[in-house]
Amino acid sequence: MEVKIHDKIFRPFISDVAIAARIREMGIRITDDYRAQNPLFLVVLKGSFIFAADLFRHVGTAASVSFIRLNSYNGDTTSGSVKTILGLQESVKGRHVVVIEDIIDTGTTLHHFLPLLHSEEPASLRIATFLVKPDALQYDDVRADYTGFEIPDKFVVGYGLDYDGLGRNLPDLYQEVRQSF
Repeated sequence: MEVKIHDKIFRPFISDVAIAARIREMGIRITDDYRAQNPLFLVVLKGSFIFAADLFRHVGTAASVSFIRLNSYNGDTTSGSVKTILGLQESVKGRHVVVIEDIIDTGTTLHHFLPLLHSEEPASLRIATFLVKPDALQYDDVRADYTGFEIPDKFVVGYGLDYDGLGRNLPDLYQEVRQSF
């Protein structure tokens, strides 16, 4: 069933069942990679909160979580600049860090944030993302180590992702229907 959010129409793209299965697989892989290392999951708010919670529940080793808030979007497009709303609240020095991102689109957010994080000297740094848009990616230094789904360069909402504040609560992922006039 299609949904209308503001001025856009979206249709179902990836079901909640497929999402849950993929996140379970990601959690198992992260557990294997970080057993007995107590990784710190650094969640990029707001869009990642649902993905992060579901992924975190599937990590079967000791781990902790912290939150940052970065913003590079206005409506349905990236602004090209990154604003830090909530920065690091604890030291990552010597910690194994997994950055949790909702979507890697152009890569602008992580391209600007990763150098800051590297300067804090974590023991290791990896990226887990719900979605990647390979055709939109503009930075070679932004690569996910754990990816839920690779998707085409189309606007999506649901499962934590929004359009001007709405749509985050949709359990499935929806893709914008391009209308021709």
